[in-house]
Formats: sequence, structure tokens, C-alpha cells
Amino acid sequence: MRKTLVVLLLVAAGGLAQAAVELKEGHPEQYTVTQGDTLWHISGRFLSKPWEWPQLWHANPQIENPHLIYPGDVLSLVYIDGQPRLSLERGASRGTIKLSPRIRTTPMAEAIPSIPLDAINSFLLKNRIVEDTQELQRAPYIVAGNAERVVSGQGDRIYARGAFDSSLPSYNLFRQGKTYLDPISGEMLGINLDDIGSGDMVAVEGDIATIRLTRTTQEARLGDRLLPGEERAITSRFMPSPPSSSIDGLILDVPRGVSQIGQLDVVTLNKGARDGLAEGNVLAVYKTGETVRDRLTGEQVKIPDERAGLLMVFRTYDKLSYGVILQAERSLAVMDKVRNP
Repeated sequence: MRKTLVVLLLVAAGGLAQAAVELKEGHPEQYTVTQGDTLWHISGRFLSKPWEWPQLWHANPQIENPHLIYPGDVLSLVYIDGQPRLSLERGASRGTIKLSPRIRTTPMAEAIPSIPLDAINSFLLKNRIVEDTQELQRAPYIVAGNAERVVSGQGDRIYARGAFDSSLPSYNLFRQGKTYLDPISGEMLGINLDDIGSGDMVAVEGDIATIRLTRTTQEARLGDRLLPGEERAITSRFMPSPPSSSIDGLILDVPRGVSQIGQLDVVTLNKGARDGLAEGNVLAVYKTGETVRDRLTGEQVKIPDERAGLLMVFRTYDKLSYGVILQAERSLAVMDKVRNP
């Protein structure tokens, strides 16, 4: 039988509010964090809904940065003031520290991440969506390669034409990919730009710039566009949470080009910040039910949609978002639905 814990949460106004969290069947009373764990993995051991872990968490005031969890730390279900909480005890390697006249540092990178970051690193740092077609058309483009080459690679010089900002030391290279249209309204949501590489500015004369390629993911071609680095905060510590508004969206695409979607695949959604989505929001994925023919009556019958997984949004644009599949009970596909969990 599943248990329900009632915990007291401190709300923004400073009062107390009750919230119920559902413990997973067979949950442990204690768990020791190991190398390779993620916050999502650990929360799934205790809770039926892993994104509700903050409601169970007890931040030990005597521990610096209590929300950072490290391998060797021990998590225990305990009672505090009569209420059950998840308590943290630092592992032996992070226990008592003997003071000495030196600076002791602990890299935050040692802390376990919220989700497997290897699956989304390239999207956090390089992938780009533009929502204004004019912005892309105005962007500088490669007009020639060194020694009349039509393709170039890392270490080569290229020549680009357009309006350049002389104060920028480098530019990123992109190739126009898919244009995303909303399947329901037909609205243009954005254009996916495939990352090609980056290069340092060598010289600018008029509207022609000489650029040395310092990084390439594939061969740079004539017509590839150059854009400055994207000015947005990059976070790797996500706080899983349900959306603050009602979401009823679709999986539009799988940027890496696979047709069947599984755990840790990245997907593009037709909902974004304007719809109330934020980084860290968790959504349920529903397998779209097929329409079949009833052989007895001849009618077309729609099979009900079936809940088949969970994803977490890790990057939002105004009209689109990227999400990573965290759970998949069956193979998912483009046009499957996403809703509040």
C-alpha cells in the first residue's frame, strides 16, 4: 500500500501550508549516494512523483550548501517535530574538517547533477533557435573559403560578408535547419539552426571579414551564417517542478534525427515561455492513440491516448522548448502529446 506523507512547507508569505507527497512502494528508509547518481534517480527511489522532492527535503542548517548532494552522503527518512522529512548526513569524506591556515575548496562539479547532463550539454552550449526569419536573413554568411575552397574545416581561414561588430572577437557558425510550424494553428514558431562551429575574427575590411575557424562539428560551407554568442544564462542545476499553468502541447521534432524516441533523447516542443513553461518543468508524455476501423460497424474509432513517459524542459524560447526524456515506458514518437504531470 502506498503511503502519503504530509509535510509542512514554508510559503513565500512566511506562513505554513500543507502538501501531500506520495512515497513509492518499497521505498528505502536510508540511501547512500553513489558516483553516477542524479537527483532525479534518487528522488525516484523515494517518491512516485520525483519532481515533488523539495516537499520532502529538510535543509540541515548546520551543513553548508545543503541542497548540493555528493557521493557518500546519506539520505534518511526521519521525523522532525512530528513530521517526516528527508534528512542529509554528509559522508565520511566530507565530515569533520581540521582547521589549518590554508584555503580549502570543494568544486561544485563534484555534486551530483539533477539529471544526466551528458545528454543535453551540446544543446545547453551550442544549439540555437531563431524566431525571427529577418534576423537570420540579416546575419553575415560565408562567401568564400581560402584558396577558393567550397568547404573548410578547423584551422582554415574563411571570408564572410555582412555587417560585423568589430568589438566581438569571435562568431558562431550555423546552417539553417528545420522551420517549425504549429501543427494546430499553422503559426511559424521558429527555425532550428544546426551548429557548425566557431571562429575568431582576424580582420574586417568594409563588409568582408577574415575569420579563422577554431572549432568545427562538420565542414563549413558557402552560405553558412555567422551569429554572435547567445546572451543567456547557462544553468546545469535544474529544479524539477510542475508547470505553473496548464500545458497541452506536442513533440514537434527530435533534433538528432531519430524516428523512435527513448530515454535521454532530446525533443523539441511546440510550447515555450509564452505558454508558461520554464526550465526545470516536468511534463507527462502521452502516446497518441491510433484511429482504427471497427470491423463490425465500419466506423473509425480513436484509441485513447496513453501515458507513456516523463520529460523535463531544460531550455525555453518564446514559442518553443527543448526537453529531455527522463522516463519512457514505451517507444515515443513525433506528435505524441505533452501535458501537466
